[in-house]
Amino acid sequence: MNIIDNDLLSIQEARILVENAREAQKKLAAFPQKKLDEIVERMAEEIYKHARELAMMSSEETDYGKWQDKYIKNQFVCEYLIKRLRGMTCVGIISDDVQNKTIDIGVPIGVIIALCPATSPVSTTIYKALIAIKSGNAIIFSPHPRAKNTMSKALEIMIRAAEGYGLPEGALSFLNIVTPSGTSELMTHSATSLIMNTGVPSMLKATSNSGKPVIFGGNGNGPAFIERTANINQAVQDIIASKTFDNGVVSAAEQSVVVDRCISADVKREFQNHGAYFMTEEESQKLGALFFHSDGCPNTEMVGKSAQQLATRAGFIVPEGVVVLISEQKYVSDTNPYSKEKLCPVLAYYIEDDWMNACEKCIELLISERNGHTLVIHSRDEAVIRQFALKKPVGRILVNTPATFGSMGATTNLFPAMTLGSGSAGVGITTDNVSPMNLIYIRKVGYGVRKAEDITNGKLIEEVHSIGDKNQSTEYRLEDIEMLKQILIKAIDSH
Repeated sequence: MNIIDNDLLSIQEARILVENAREAQKKLAAFPQKKLDEIVERMAEEIYKHARELAMMSSEETDYGKWQDKYIKNQFVCEYLIKRLRGMTCVGIISDDVQNKTIDIGVPIGVIIALCPATSPVSTTIYKALIAIKSGNAIIFSPHPRAKNTMSKALEIMIRAAEGYGLPEGALSFLNIVTPSGTSELMTHSATSLIMNTGVPSMLKATSNSGKPVIFGGNGNGPAFIERTANINQAVQDIIASKTFDNGVVSAAEQSVVVDRCISADVKREFQNHGAYFMTEEESQKLGALFFHSDGCPNTEMVGKSAQQLATRAGFIVPEGVVVLISEQKYVSDTNPYSKEKLCPVLAYYIEDDWMNACEKCIELLISERNGHTLVIHSRDEAVIRQFALKKPVGRILVNTPATFGSMGATTNLFPAMTLGSGSAGVGITTDNVSPMNLIYIRKVGYGVRKAEDITNGKLIEEVHSIGDKNQSTEYRLEDIEMLKQILIKAIDSH
């Protein structure tokens, strides 16, 4: 009897993929931006032809969300992202400051390992492939087991298109035999430069222990605060549109609503008018008991289900037309399922006396899962908005916009991204909407503009004094220059 050890086969395949990617990336690094752009355009053009089919396939394979909304996400990365990428220079000379005689040169980071979520497998895969090649990097995907067939098909389409247009073989690839051991080998291989983990928290420990830089798009759990000056009708419509999109699987979508007490009755009425159902305490307990297993792990079978399906599973009936389930809560705690991320159309609902108390409640919610992903504030009071922006431990703050669409750059001018950094708690190297510029390093070039003796004879000190009124950091700079002066004096004296 032949026994096949998939772990060993996966590890072997991973090593081959990374070694091939390393050699391919060396060739890719010599490509000018124009050639990289041509390949990226061809990839997007070809995968767009299959956007609808892949949306349907991913919804069927994963049983998450709505294929119609996944189709919108696929279109978004094939069309809108591509428009934003056009004209962006990532490699070669990206900045030439003639006046100050400095040059910035973009250099690809190398070989990237990509993990994508089963909740948005196609759009995230397309997006990562496009921004990696745009910036001259090789990228290897470890498909999510729940979306393996869909992701593999999407990658095969893009690989054929890209290699047909000159992409070196191996620069874009994926693991066929997917096991934790194989994925670990991809991440820890000496030739791997960076790991992009989007929405796969189960692999966070492994990515963190890999010894490589990690870009982590993690759990959301973002609150939305409706402040007393907000346009209540618009705020409610935004939250419902966001939370029902793809049945709530987007991590950036609102998880809780915090409401100013003086408008709470109006807000509740508006939610009910737009298809929200406020559960009784008993109904909340029944539903809340289904979100997590006894060991604390999320119940994936609750992910991406409609409000009607969720209510049925919890054993109660809601009227036709209900699209969001709301649980009224008072406290945030580790044992409260409504204090945590719920990737489905369910919201926790808190009422606070004023914006200061709401501010504290939002902080509690953000730190309850420690990742500090996204916060939304609906308000017309710019002073309150600024206070929220200054105080919140969060990667991005959105103002008067739906979280799902605002975070990904559809209803805001943030970069159009399917990986939203949530590293404000020290997880990951960036909180950006990740773009090709996060996948390069900058080589600095500085021309000499003054002589060493200018340091020792005080001319540089005079120069800094002359611009002191224009630069608030002059005191700090003078200290630096004085230190530099002493170093140079010693260096010159020694010669």
